[in-house]
Amino acid sequence: MLKSLFEQLALEYSVFNVFRYLSFRAICGVLTALLFSFIVGPTLIRRLERIGARQPIRDDGPSTHRTKNTPTMGGVLILAAVLLSTLLWADLSNRFIWIILFVCAAFGAIGLVDDYIKVVRADSRGISFKQKFFWQSLAALCAALALYWTAESAAETALIVPLFKDVAIELGFGFVLLTWFVITGSSNAVNLTDGLDGLAILPSVLVAGGLGVFAYLTGHALFSGYLGIPFISGAGEVLIICAALVGAGLGFLWFNTFPAQVFMGDIGALAIGATLGTVAVIVRQEIVLAIMGGLFVVETISVVLQVASFRLIGRRIFRMAPLHHHFEQKGWKEPQVTVRFWIISLILVLIGLATLKVR
Repeated sequence: MLKSLFEQLALEYSVFNVFRYLSFRAICGVLTALLFSFIVGPTLIRRLERIGARQPIRDDGPSTHRTKNTPTMGGVLILAAVLLSTLLWADLSNRFIWIILFVCAAFGAIGLVDDYIKVVRADSRGISFKQKFFWQSLAALCAALALYWTAESAAETALIVPLFKDVAIELGFGFVLLTWFVITGSSNAVNLTDGLDGLAILPSVLVAGGLGVFAYLTGHALFSGYLGIPFISGAGEVLIICAALVGAGLGFLWFNTFPAQVFMGDIGALAIGATLGTVAVIVRQEIVLAIMGGLFVVETISVVLQVASFRLIGRRIFRMAPLHHHFEQKGWKEPQVTVRFWIISLILVLIGLATLKVR
């Protein structure tokens, strides 16, 4: 929106030429989302408290969590900030922008329904897993098919293997299945991680920033050629959404850090995870996403192992799943678990970025 306006002004006033630069618009995107969160956040929290939008605490969760009376559905702040910032600073003629926004909105809507049921019925389970998974799959498949049908080069549907400069596995229609798996998997992984104050949002910000670097380089013919990664025309614009998510996430963390004033709820966690997954698919870095988002992966695996072990042999591997609750049960304080997991997430993102040069 503003990009087009400033491009017109640049024809007469050279000072506006700075808005042609993707990096400058990305900075504007971060600041816009951050300021929007700071300004709107307090009002939203008061509104959520007024309507009683408090998430019921799981009966089987840690006993220290049962005394919390924090409002939920704060993820609407993140989504609104990302949407506003993207519409203002992104090139709205770019197909990738609209596909990502569709995924973000669709998964946010699924989370909104889930949160609404939890709040109104005071039921921590929300909608059934089958219903949630069906709608997640439908939205992910729509995005996957859109990317597959609009692909302009073979690189857009090939699996890129990190550390190998010339390894690109042509997937054909298997690209659709991979995309479905990455989007739904990433969405649910972030949702499972969102169990402590600030635990999920900062790693999401870090991963978004890392993917933003990949987006910028993938959309630049010179840089992508030098680094040995595929060049995908238009992928650079995805940096704007990554930047918006960074700003919105940091703004939300201001209110979500321990002790949290608000939780993001499924409306935030499902949408953020799905957005990260879609960005990774567009920049052809699904494997790198698994590395940078390793915290989300491990949290998900801990749940799978716990359930499988209990059903097969009647014993639990962890004291409680997801993994962050296991460490709480071992005596770690909530801020300790959160900050230590943040540090691990930062390390994993740096490892993911290092794959750019190790080829």
